[in-house]
Amino acid sequence: MGINGNYSIIEIVTVILGWLVIAFFAYRIYQKQIVKPKVWKIPLLILVGLISFSIDLGMVDIILKLPILPLGVWILYFVFKGKDERWRTYRSFAWLGFGANFIFFASILITIPIHQVIYPKDKLSVYISNVENASIINTHPSAKDRSLNIASLQNQLDTMRQEAIYSQQWYRETYIDIESNKRNERFPYQVIGTSSKWGSGLQTLIYMEDDGKGILLSTPKKQFYFRSRDSLIEGGE
Repeated sequence: MGINGNYSIIEIVTVILGWLVIAFFAYRIYQKQIVKPKVWKIPLLILVGLISFSIDLGMVDIILKLPILPLGVWILYFVFKGKDERWRTYRSFAWLGFGANFIFFASILITIPIHQVIYPKDKLSVYISNVENASIINTHPSAKDRSLNIASLQNQLDTMRQEAIYSQQWYRETYIDIESNKRNERFPYQVIGTSSKWGSGLQTLIYMEDDGKGILLSTPKKQFYFRSRDSLIEGGE
C-alpha cells in the first residue's frame, strides 16, 4: 500500500526511478565482471536478495520497513555453497537486491514531504476535486429529501475550514442525551460522484452533516472534518 491506501502518481514515479537506479547499478556490476552470469538470472538474483528481515517504523500515516538482516543473500549463499566460482559471480547481485531495500526506504522518505506539499491534508479540494457529477444520497431514516447544491460546494471548496472531530461529544449528543425515538444521525447524507485531485491516489468516503455545512471525510487510515460558511444542500440552514 501507498501513503494513502492507494498508490499516488508520486509514489509510482518514485518506485520507477528506484528500479532504474537498481538497473543502473546492476549494469555497472555486470560490466565489471570478468565471468558474467546469464542476463536473465540477474533479476532473479536481485529479487531473492530483496528478501530481508525488517522492523516496522511508524512515520506520519504509514509504516516504513527498515531492513535489518539479508535473508535473501543468506538463502543464495546456502544454495551455492560449495560452488565458489558461481557464488563469486552472483553475490554482488544478491547484495544489490538487499541494498535495493534501502533505495526504496529512502525513496519513501523523499516521497512523504513531496506528497504533503502537492496534496496537503488540510485542503478539502485535494479530497474533492471534480464535483460536476456530485450528488447526495440518504444513509439514515432521519435524512430529508434534499439535493446537493453543486455551485455552493464548488465555490466553497477552497475556503472550508478543517475543524476538530469531537467523537465522544457527538456520540453523547446523538445517542445518550436524547430519547431513542428522537435520535437523528449527525451525518445522514453521503456525497457521491466526486473524485479526488488527479494523481493523489486518495479513496475517500464523504459524508454530509444534517445542517449541510459539515463534511466528514473517511479515508482508510483517518477522518477529517470540514465546515463551510453556507449550506451545501438545497433547503439547508
